[in-house]
Amino acid sequence: MPPEPSSTRRRVLIGGTAALGVAALTGVATPTEPRDGLFSLGVASGDPWPDGVVLWTRLAPEPFAPDGGMPDRGVPVEWQVAADDRFATVVRSGVAVAQSSEAHSVHVEVSGLRPRADYFYRFRVGGELSAVGRTRTAPAPDARVERFAFAFASCQRYTDGFYTAYGHLAREDLDLVVFLGDYIYEGGSQGRIGRGHRPARDVFSLADYRIRFAQYKSDPDLRAAHAAFPWVAVYDDHEVENNWAGDNSDSGMPPPAFRSRRANAFQAYWEHLPLRTRPSGSAWRIHRRLAFGDLIDFQVLDTRQYRSDQVPEAQRENPGRTMLGAEQKAWLFGNLAAGRARWNVLAQQVFFSQLNPPPGAGTHSDDAWDNYAAERNEVRDRLASVRNPVVITGDAHSSFVCDIKADFDEPQSRTVGTEFVGTSITSDGDGGDHAPGDEALLGVNPHIRFVNRKRGYVSCTVTPDSWVAVYRTLDFVSRLGSPVCDQARFEIGAV
Repeated sequence: MPPEPSSTRRRVLIGGTAALGVAALTGVATPTEPRDGLFSLGVASGDPWPDGVVLWTRLAPEPFAPDGGMPDRGVPVEWQVAADDRFATVVRSGVAVAQSSEAHSVHVEVSGLRPRADYFYRFRVGGELSAVGRTRTAPAPDARVERFAFAFASCQRYTDGFYTAYGHLAREDLDLVVFLGDYIYEGGSQGRIGRGHRPARDVFSLADYRIRFAQYKSDPDLRAAHAAFPWVAVYDDHEVENNWAGDNSDSGMPPPAFRSRRANAFQAYWEHLPLRTRPSGSAWRIHRRLAFGDLIDFQVLDTRQYRSDQVPEAQRENPGRTMLGAEQKAWLFGNLAAGRARWNVLAQQVFFSQLNPPPGAGTHSDDAWDNYAAERNEVRDRLASVRNPVVITGDAHSSFVCDIKADFDEPQSRTVGTEFVGTSITSDGDGGDHAPGDEALLGVNPHIRFVNRKRGYVSCTVTPDSWVAVYRTLDFVSRLGSPVCDQARFEIGAV
């Protein structure tokens, strides 16, 4: 394994608790190793704008208790944002009330900050201070941006492995982390490595979803990655239920019961992540656009809440089927038409490019865009009309790089964009370089340039002239201590 370049090394601010007695909030905060306390689940920031960001924490001295070990009342939480990690220059501060009805979570939308600037933040209740987090605002809308670095990840089933990948990710020099779904898994699996799910059953109630999220966020490497960079997060299916589609439950729950489950899942998801919008019962407009100067626009899609139900292979070409829903699709097409960025990114959950099964290996996936082929082709044709389109994708538990073809059935047709599919952080365990059948898979999908089955994440560096994607993989996740290596590197030239 080659050593990490020295330019990517930086001090990591570990999530956890720094209990400093009755020290004033203006004193020095020294990050400590995570331990139990009010701030046991760490700190996070997200959805950066040019003038601000969302700050998050949750008070949970007993994170695996239904109420987090907190009283049934609101608790004032002081917060600070500073230009330095010693908080000598505090630029914003205030008090938010952590409500029991929101699992004593805190979402502070800070504004009035400088564009593309680094800031440090922390929280306090009484004499107890949180760990210090570091965040970065977005560039000004009209700013010329010469470099933007981000990583994207997905699929972190707690029972399948340790979050070593996040420990490596937290040591990079990034502007952003994009998480593309399956932050938790809803099942009761206990796995084989001593990281069994809490509670040890499928989760349905709000109390159970809260415990499950708290368990995932108790991992120190995940907390470190949240404390190091702002995140942009969106759900896929397992945050609610495997393979759900609109009001359709894959397990056969009646729609009213499933909507109740989804409302519980959405509430818990919001309570545990730094998001600007919040759900309204079982509905949530989570799709959104984030812009980073003149360089890159992210259209963050919701490919679950509005989609038609999955259908058999023979019906997948039906033009009335939708992945996005009419409103979200109109929003997306309007944004693409009005966009002026050098790079236009769809950040979304499931395999976008055509993925033909090898002979004798079954049918196209019914949970990917292949099952919504007419709308996929419509979106592809819109992407062909914008500058430098890139699709980033999670869900597959494997790494792929795909040419997005003007006609997937004609290998010689024009390439209109690129899809980078990221592997899982842990889901499906250690993995390996290849699986049986990969050679046959590539044979019937000539637009797929790369496949790898190890775990990890994708680190991207974007400039006005190029996009470099590095697939960073781990040898194992079933135990701690895996090194990380640069498995593959791909570069796209801007046009």
